[in-house]
Amino acid sequence: MKTNTKSFIAGLLTATASSLCCITPVLAFLGGASGLVSSFYWIEPFRPYLIGMTVLVFAFAWYQKLRLKTKPECHCESDNKKSFLQSTAFLSIVTALAALLIAFPYYASAFYPEAAQPKVVINDKSNIKQATFTIKGMTCEGCTEHVNSEIAKVRGVINYQTSFDNANSVVTFDNSKTSAAIVATAINSTGYKVVSQTVNNH
Repeated sequence: MKTNTKSFIAGLLTATASSLCCITPVLAFLGGASGLVSSFYWIEPFRPYLIGMTVLVFAFAWYQKLRLKTKPECHCESDNKKSFLQSTAFLSIVTALAALLIAFPYYASAFYPEAAQPKVVINDKSNIKQATFTIKGMTCEGCTEHVNSEIAKVRGVINYQTSFDNANSVVTFDNSKTSAAIVATAINSTGYKVVSQTVNNH
């Protein structure tokens, strides 16, 4: 039982660690501690290895559970009823939980509210600017939703498109109502960091 318990704990820890870079932003967003969200972005390159470790741990646990057991060394083992923690049902639950943790980056965006579409009255088209912000720390679609939710709050923003694949956000705004610096501040408030920006006429 001790071996099984250690396997379960190890599997859940590696499964959690593999998606910690995306779990932390959601927890921080829900808890209002946005400054912490990029703390674990460095884990992302290790994600494939952590997933591999999780698979190996649970493969071993299932092997231990399903293999043909030899005759018990003492009758006390067979006489005592196995606890739920030793059951196949419990292992199934823990395995399913680990799978949900591993898959978290693919559904993390569901935890963020849909960003409101900006409504800006354009009086002078010459004031329309487009800025590209290079952002450090984004690792999944959930991260882009977090960034978008803050950009959408900035008065004067007309349109935005954030991509974690490109590690940037392209924002169109009315320069008479806001500025690239204000948009950058909004992005930085999420915990991710703007490392560079370029501004052009739209």
